[in-house]
Amino acid sequence: MNKKTNTQRIQRIYQLCEDHFGNGTVRFVGIKFEPAVGFVAKVKFYDQAQQLSIVESADCSTEALRKLKNRIKKIIKRYNGV
Repeated sequence: MNKKTNTQRIQRIYQLCEDHFGNGTVRFVGIKFEPAVGFVAKVKFYDQAQQLSIVESADCSTEALRKLKNRIKKIIKRYNGV
């Protein structure tokens, strides 16, 4: 059984966003530790008018990335359902 790394999870999130929102739209996918909140996973998009981002937080980095991926999947599912 191969264990996924956070790097692989970040690449998967980046690929999901690129596939759905278009090439060149994703500016940043990453994770950082905020002492007050915990781990924060974030996706930033290129947009001239406003700064768009999707953010999720959790106690561990793996959980934050998982939550972010699931939230993006929900957004994609809603978009395709309309």
